Amino acid sequence: MSQTRPLIDTLKQELRKQRITYKQVSQALELSETSVKRLFSEESFSIKRLEKVCALLHLNISDLVYLMEKNIELTTELTLEQEQELISDIKLLLVAMLLMNKLKFSEILLIYDISETEGIKLLARLDRMKIIELQPGNRVRLMISHSFRWIPAGPIQQFFEQRVQLEFLNSSFNGAGEFRVFVSGMISKTANAEMIKKMQQLAQEMNEMNTESESLPLDQRFGTSLMMAMRPWEIKAFEDLRRIEDKRVFAG
Repeated sequence: MSQTRPLIDTLKQELRKQRITYKQVSQALELSETSVKRLFSEESFSIKRLEKVCALLHLNISDLVYLMEKNIELTTELTLEQEQELISDIKLLLVAMLLMNKLKFSEILLIYDISETEGIKLLARLDRMKIIELQPGNRVRLMISHSFRWIPAGPIQQFFEQRVQLEFLNSSFNGAGEFRVFVSGMISKTANAEMIKKMQQLAQEMNEMNTESESLPLDQRFGTSLMMAMRPWEIKAFEDLRRIEDKRVFAG
């Protein structure tokens, strides 16, 4: 999630705390001190340069994000009532999801059948829920933590399982940019754990690509979903044909 200013502010704070000067930063980045000051003032760090400054502070970028979030108290999870409020109003849910995906308020009004007055009311509700901070000129600052998640088995997850998931799977997956793979086998618990680890890594890569794409114009970004699933399982029709019940238990 894009939180450039608070992230750079946190970086400055850590530099002061560890008494590291711009001169030391300039040496680490192999830039002039003037260029380093410009990077801070324009908030224009590349990921590679940010990593080098973090290394100077003996931090990872994830550590810096954690410190930033501690400072500005970002939302990590909504309440049950807030999630229910979101799914009770499809326009509210739509605006929340689009803002989370870095669309501007003006772009949402241009694309969707929502008037400016109605849209501002929706922003105010999202502000009260601490999903966003509504700023002058209807500008929006996301207040969602890097570790934000929906309530497990909560209203939002149930909404996606009952409605969105079925709609998503209702496709031949033969179109441009579409792909589906289904593989079955009999593997060990160790192999199962390794596959889950690889799926988690792929999901993280998808999140990173989403972040990298945020700087592109809207007409170059496409709403894209990736779903992976894995569990010890047998087709019900096959299970019904068993002479002897499978009593094996897949437990850790």
